[in-house]
Formats: sequence, C-alpha cells, structure tokens
Amino acid sequence: MVLHLNNMLLKTLFFSVLFTGTVLISYAQELFVSSELTRAKSFTSGAEGPAVGRTGIVYAVNYAKQGTIGQVSVDGKSSLFLELPSGSIGNGIRFDSKGNMLIADYTKHNILKVNMLTKAISVFAHNPKLSQPNDIAIDNKDRLFASDPNWKENTGRIWRIDTDGKFTMLDSMGTTNGIEVSPDNKFLYVNESVQRKVWKYDLNEKGEISNKRLIHEFPDFGMDGMRCDVDGNLYITRHGKGTVAKLSPTGKLIREISTIGKSPSNIAFGGKDGRTAYITLQDNGNMESFRVDKPGREWVMSKKK
Repeated sequence: MVLHLNNMLLKTLFFSVLFTGTVLISYAQELFVSSELTRAKSFTSGAEGPAVGRTGIVYAVNYAKQGTIGQVSVDGKSSLFLELPSGSIGNGIRFDSKGNMLIADYTKHNILKVNMLTKAISVFAHNPKLSQPNDIAIDNKDRLFASDPNWKENTGRIWRIDTDGKFTMLDSMGTTNGIEVSPDNKFLYVNESVQRKVWKYDLNEKGEISNKRLIHEFPDFGMDGMRCDVDGNLYITRHGKGTVAKLSPTGKLIREISTIGKSPSNIAFGGKDGRTAYITLQDNGNMESFRVDKPGREWVMSKKK
C-alpha cells in the first residue's frame, strides 16, 4: 500500500494497524504554525526570556507589569509567579541542573537565583561592569554565558559566569543579544542584533571560546533570543519581522516560521515531548506557540538530570 502525502502540510502521522488489516491514520498538530497561547497584553512590552521548568510550566518575565515573572500552563492559563526585588527587571531565564531558576536582571547587573519550592530570591552573581546582562545560556556544567549589549554604542560583550558566581569576559563584539550552547557543549552561538550576524565559537571543557566565525548574516530586520533543538539547529527570533528563523548548525537557513505578532523576543522548548516552541511577543504582549519536529536541547538535558 502506497500513501501519497503532501509535504507542504507538514503534519506528522501515526499509524495503527488493526488485526483486520485496516490502517487508521490520525493527524497531530500541524508543524511550524504559530497560534496564540496567552491573551494579548497579558505581558508587558518587555515580554522576554521564556523557559520551561521541570513540571512543564512555562515562565517568562514581565507578566502584567515590569519586574515580575509570569507562569503559563500548557493549556495557556497564565498567572503571576513572583515579583522581583524593587528595581530589578528580568530578561533571560534559564534553569540549572538542581532546578533553580536563574534570571538575568539587567537593571541591577545581577544574575538572580530563585528557589522554586520556596520562591526565595537571592543574588547569585553581580558585576557592576556589565551594561546589562541581557540573555543567558547554560552548559552541562551549570556555567552561564551572558550577552551584554551596549545599545547606545552598538557594541557588546560575552561573559561567562562560573558556578561560584565569578564573571570572566570572553569577547567584545557588536550588539550581542541571543546566546546559546550546542547540544554537545562544544560550541557557543551568539548573535548581534544591530549587525544582523550570527557567530559560532569553539567551546572547550574549561568554558573558554576560540575560532570565532560568521555562519549567517541577515539582510534585514534584527534578531533577539535563540535556542537550539536537540540536533543543534538554531531557532532565532526575528524582532520586527514577525518570524522565527531556523538555521542549521552551520548557518544554513532552513525555514522561517511566521508569528502572529511582529516582535518575537525569545523562544523556549517544552510540552510533553519537548517539541512545542514557546515565543514571547513584545508588540502583542503575549505568548504564542507552535509545534516543531525535534525536541529542544534543554528539554532533553532536563530529562537526564
């Protein structure tokens, strides 16, 4: 029996063969088609930093008002998770191997740590020399890598934050924004929003970077946050264009996924199989989601902890 399928539908199929020989076909949700997850204006125009915790809840910054963390269930029910200390405003969020939430607090130049059981907030790392920090990535040793843009000067830096809270500057470059570690922890990716470039570094066991090379340059619109899937493909939010670009590990543009809002700011992967992408939208002040073909890197990492 031969089934002729339209690849443009991008639907996954599941087959169940009965004893009678009948083939039953059911369609899963269409891939790479974004839909609203939370209502418009549930977040502020500072909506950013989505990350998925161990229980599958999605967290993002600036829910209802600046300086907060919101939580969103899989079915899109949103609520306030906590308020940050006075004057602190979050951007990127990551979870460490112990399940602690780590937040880039760009106004106070901190990395904050949240105990997910007690909601107690502490300063994990502080560096007044930073302009921000903006977005953060995490490797398999719980080391953080932070982008640190200086928007006024169109410049930026990359920092490593070790598990003792020590900062080490790794490089100076253009307007650093999205940052991510590859699934095998051998590469660090950093994009420059204003310059529209995506860079790849070799990353060694000590957390040092080398061999910087340009893997992609967009002709228009900026970039914001980005995350890897388990195969190392990069999903990059195209702020102002209303798309999420999917690049191969070598920088080849595989596809662009349209979002309803025009200002996607960041992305995370979760859901029951790690194949749901969650995106924060700053113009609509909400979150959208779409299905992808492979689970996210950090979702897979969390299952090994």
